[in-house]
Amino acid sequence: MEQIITAKVRLYPTHEQIQQFEAITREYRDICNIVSQWYFDNHFVAKRKQFNKEMYHPLRSKFPRVNSAMIQSTYRTVEARYKTVETQLYQHPYKYKDINTNEWHREFRDLNWLQHPIKFSRPQADYVRNINYSFVQKGTKISLNVLDERIKVSFNGDYLNFFDPSYKLGTAKLVKLKEHWFLHIPVTIETEEWQKDDNQHVVGIDRGLRFLTTSYDEKGKTNFVSGKSIAYKRKKYAYLRSKLQAKGTKSAKRKLKRLEHQENRWMSNVNHCLSKTLVKQYGQNTLFVLENLADVTFEKSNANKNLTRELHSWSFYDLQTKLIYKAQKSKSQVLIVSAKYTSQRCPKCGQIRKENRNHSLHEYKCVNCGFRTNDDRVGAMNLQELGKQYISGIEKPKFELNNVTD
Repeated sequence: MEQIITAKVRLYPTHEQIQQFEAITREYRDICNIVSQWYFDNHFVAKRKQFNKEMYHPLRSKFPRVNSAMIQSTYRTVEARYKTVETQLYQHPYKYKDINTNEWHREFRDLNWLQHPIKFSRPQADYVRNINYSFVQKGTKISLNVLDERIKVSFNGDYLNFFDPSYKLGTAKLVKLKEHWFLHIPVTIETEEWQKDDNQHVVGIDRGLRFLTTSYDEKGKTNFVSGKSIAYKRKKYAYLRSKLQAKGTKSAKRKLKRLEHQENRWMSNVNHCLSKTLVKQYGQNTLFVLENLADVTFEKSNANKNLTRELHSWSFYDLQTKLIYKAQKSKSQVLIVSAKYTSQRCPKCGQIRKENRNHSLHEYKCVNCGFRTNDDRVGAMNLQELGKQYISGIEKPKFELNNVTD
C-alpha cells in the first residue's frame, strides 16, 4: 500500500538566491491567479487539454522567463486548490436556524457558491521532480529552476538522511515562512497493508473537549486524555483575540494574524502527539474506530456560547487525518463510522434512549439494565463494538433505532 507524506526541507539560499526565489514565486503566483480566473469562468469543468489549447501559449508569451513545465504545473495547482475548497465546503455546510421551530438546518454547498475566483495571495512555486528540481553534488544540494536559469541551493542535511532510495518524490512546492524558505516535497512510501485476519486490537476512540480522547479496547481498558489544560490555553487565546479585535488598529490586526498561526501550530502539535501516542500504545495490526463528525451539528438553542465556539474551533478532523496516516504507516487502520446513537446506546443491553445520558453530570445510566458509567466512555465502548462488527464482516456497521421501549 502506498502512503504519501510531506517532507519539509529547509533551504539556505544566499542573498542573491533569495531575490531569485522572490521573483519566481511572485510570477508563479500571478500566473495561478490568471489560471484561476479562467477556471472560474469555465465553471470549474475545464480540463488539461482545454488549458493547453487556450492558456498555455498566451501564458508563455506573457511570462517568457518562467520554465515551460512550471507553467504547465499551474493548472494542477489551481485545480487542486479548487478541489480543496470543494471538500471544505462539503465539510462545513451552510447552517441556518428556523425562526419558527428554533431548529438548525444544514445545506451542503459546492463550488457554484463561489462569487469570485480563488485568489492566490501567498507567493509560491511548484517544482516538478527531475525537471524543475533535483538533488545534485552527491545529494548535498538541490538544483532549482528560477527565472531564466537554474541554481544550486544548500539545505538542512543531505539526500540520504531525508529519503530512502525506494521512496518516490512528487511535485514540490517552494514557500516562504517568515524569513525562511522551504521546499515541501510529497514522498510516496510503500507500507504493509492492514489485514482483517491479522488484526490484534480493536480500539474505539471518542473525541471531545472535556476529554480530548477516550479510548476503549477489546480488553475492557479505558484511557482518558484530559482536555483541562488545553481548554485553559484556548480560553487564553480567545481572550487575547477579543482584546486585539477590540483595538482594531493595523498593528493589532498584524498581531492577531500571528496569534492565529501560533494557535494553529499549537493545535496541530497537540493532535500530532495524541495520534502518535495512540499508534505507539497499541502497535501494529490495530483497528482504530472513530465517529464521523462531518454529519454532526453542534448548534443548540440553549448552548453555552463559549462551548459552541470551542466545539467549532477545535480541529477534530486534523486529529483524524493525523491518526490515519500514522496508523497506515504502522500497518494499522482507521475506520470511520456513523455517529448515530453512539452516545445514547447502552453497551450492555443495547437499548437506545436519549434520556440515558446526563450531560450536566457527564454520566450515562441505562434505565433498562442499570448500567452506569462516564458518558464519554459509553461513546468509546459503542465505537469499539462497531469495530468488532466490521471485523466480523459487516462493511458499514451502524446502530439502528429499533430497540426503543416506551
